[in-house]
Amino acid sequence: MDAKAAKQLVEKENLEFVDVKFSDLFGQWQHLTLPASYMKFVEGEVVPFDGSSIRGFKEINESDMYLHADYSTAVIDPFSSSSISVICDVYDPHHKKYYDRDPRVIAKRAEEFLKSSGAGDVAYFGPEAEFFIFDDLRFSQNEYSGFYSIDSEEGIWNSGGNDGPSLAYRPRYKEGYFPTPPHDSVHEIRNEMVRECIKCGITIERHHHEVATAGQCEINFRFDSLKRSADQMMMYKYLVKNVAKKHGKVATFMPKPLFNDNGSGMHCHQSIWKDGKNTFAGDGFGGLSQNALYYVGGLLKHARSLAAILSPTTNSYKRLVPGFEAPVNLVYSLANRSAAVRIPLVDKENTAAKRVEFRPPDPAANPYLAFSAMLMAGLDGIKHKIDPGESVTENIYHLPKERLDKIKKLPGTLEEALGELEADHQYLLEGGVFTKDLIETWIDFKRHKEIDQVRLRPHPWEFHLYHDV
Repeated sequence: MDAKAAKQLVEKENLEFVDVKFSDLFGQWQHLTLPASYMKFVEGEVVPFDGSSIRGFKEINESDMYLHADYSTAVIDPFSSSSISVICDVYDPHHKKYYDRDPRVIAKRAEEFLKSSGAGDVAYFGPEAEFFIFDDLRFSQNEYSGFYSIDSEEGIWNSGGNDGPSLAYRPRYKEGYFPTPPHDSVHEIRNEMVRECIKCGITIERHHHEVATAGQCEINFRFDSLKRSADQMMMYKYLVKNVAKKHGKVATFMPKPLFNDNGSGMHCHQSIWKDGKNTFAGDGFGGLSQNALYYVGGLLKHARSLAAILSPTTNSYKRLVPGFEAPVNLVYSLANRSAAVRIPLVDKENTAAKRVEFRPPDPAANPYLAFSAMLMAGLDGIKHKIDPGESVTENIYHLPKERLDKIKKLPGTLEEALGELEADHQYLLEGGVFTKDLIETWIDFKRHKEIDQVRLRPHPWEFHLYHDV
């Protein structure tokens, strides 16, 4: 698709509107809609907007900003049949350049930096973003009360309900992986999500129920280049949420909505190619090249600071708890899901499939920033020939305490992760991909708009523990 083809699509389908979308700093899609007759359909077409009203963007005294339409992303919006959807880049007219805090601009810079580094031409990312489908999701808090309440007809807790007949087909806690219907009650909803993804140009490989009860799901789409994969992740989340809403349900990518059951991760498969060949294929550990192992070294070295971007919410660290089969252990292994870095087991001859999988990220992450940060960490590993150390082949969760204590772990809280990012972010600044301003803005927002807001509020369990002290 290009601007000319987008215009032809509008005319052929008699579409009335162009819906332009862009990401705020923290990964929430924003949009505005214009009559198709208003648009000139030229590449990089300018749409002005108020940047001061977008999280993490401009102050009110310099709020005029532009969106530059990227018509290569144009698709018919499945939830507005009279609109074509176009993803945009953000341009800063005050400084006459693409905006340093636009996540999509960061992704483009990361791709350019890869080429300039000589390590490769293209970085491929294949994220696996899990999510829940609930029937009801309520929450509220004020100065004197607070609660959240989740319900799902599929939730095992409803097996003893008295409201009408209970058919009892519900996955038990931690037993939701791959059951057939009727236990998998959201199978047809996922089918519809897949159909909409395919209509929007996303190549789907598979979908299934995930481990948790109450409608935990995963839909895998095929890997693509960094920016393109991030674009697809944004569209994927948009489609999942809207299909769920169409069925009177709510989909959430919140990492840990349920106590005592599995959370939702976003395992990220990645590889670097050059001149049409996979540079990660070789004769080293797990069939990897030396550069791939250095890339792993970079991921592991910077994993604690990466956590502030890849696991970016206070809720993320309720998933990343040591001792509960979470990917917190900073080691690598072959086909072992207890390590932070897994080397998937593939045929030796299938060099195209050689890749590494980084397991700590969760789907609350902004994919543009997350993929870019992982690439920068990996490239730092290649540049400085960072040895990833010895692999761990055993089930890490069952290691003796003395061995387990020697393995570095991810941070235990978002506050700790932000401290790590403050101390270790030079690798992100290489080539001007990330800026100090963006990192400082990220840290300041997370501390004062999220961490402090959670820290100030009493937790319901505290009343159980302390009301009678």
